[in-house]
Amino acid sequence: MRTLALVEGYDHVCCRYRIRAFEPAIRASGGSLVIEPLDKNVWKRIAQFHAAANFDQVILQRKLLDRFQFGLLRNRARRLIFDFDDAVLYRDSYDPRGFHNERRSDRFRRTVSQADVVLAGNDFLASLAIDHGADPSHTKYMPTCINIGGYDPKIVDDRPDRPIELVWVGSSSTLQGIERAAEIWNRLGREIPRLRLRVIADRFPRFDSLEVLKIRWTEATEQVEIRAGDIGVSLIPDDLWSRGKCGLKLLQYMASGLPAVANPVGVHREMIAHGETGFFASTPDEWVDVIRVLTNDHELRKKIGERARDFVARSYSVESRGADFVAAITRKNATDRIDSRGAARSSRSIRSRENPDRSIASNTSR
Repeated sequence: MRTLALVEGYDHVCCRYRIRAFEPAIRASGGSLVIEPLDKNVWKRIAQFHAAANFDQVILQRKLLDRFQFGLLRNRARRLIFDFDDAVLYRDSYDPRGFHNERRSDRFRRTVSQADVVLAGNDFLASLAIDHGADPSHTKYMPTCINIGGYDPKIVDDRPDRPIELVWVGSSSTLQGIERAAEIWNRLGREIPRLRLRVIADRFPRFDSLEVLKIRWTEATEQVEIRAGDIGVSLIPDDLWSRGKCGLKLLQYMASGLPAVANPVGVHREMIAHGETGFFASTPDEWVDVIRVLTNDHELRKKIGERARDFVARSYSVESRGADFVAAITRKNATDRIDSRGAARSSRSIRSRENPDRSIASNTSR
């Protein structure tokens, strides 16, 4: 089975984690994978679409094509899979024009309604696809996954009085969420001694009361730099765009054996069991309480980190999901983990989960 993946870029984070990561599984099944960034030159792109007929299946990742281009690709592809891990039909959280965009919505509807398979990174995205015309039986939940074998677990440093480092990894765009929560980080810096924030990114924030360690992101050093921290943090807005996020930061922290602290929004709720594999915090008071406990208890950091890593290995690793991915794109029999969880309910029927119990004392004793 020959597979062609048309992507934004070979080194784009979505290609790395949602397609390139599964190449060994494709090859192990007897198939082959060709990855091509969509050419910016329209004539060269048209040539790519014509060549799609030479493959058994084509994965179109994230890109919402215009009517002509999509029609050409749909006509040439024997089997078309659309893979997405963001709410691509909306503008992002920080766009002053607001979320809704009619052109994107129309293109999204055309794409998901005519694709043979839709691979959605979380339940919310699957529901969006179904609400825009995707066949529920062909809409598959496929989370972003971590190659757990590529992440060495954290060795907890229990030396007294050493600095404790929060760690955040991401890009310029998502860094805005951290910057807008300056009140939280400044309170943490004022109220918890020895605390600093390790930021792994392409630019860096500045806070009045919390020291920021500036670590320039590279693919080669990313995992080592994450593991050098003590507590992973993730904070996203509670909005349409963020509900489509697939939690890669959390997965990286957890795979590295770090306890993670996040606000209970979107996929965060699925990845963290409060007090078991991480912690939730919403208000500045809750963030200070949780971080203070973790800062002062290296055994708790170790215990939560180990549980978190085990959870990722079971549920969000390339090793555990490789056969599922192959099944989804090739029509082979799927395992129980390939499902259409979004197909069971539309976005209108998704109900917010109850707020987790955030009592540190009651959860850390488990």
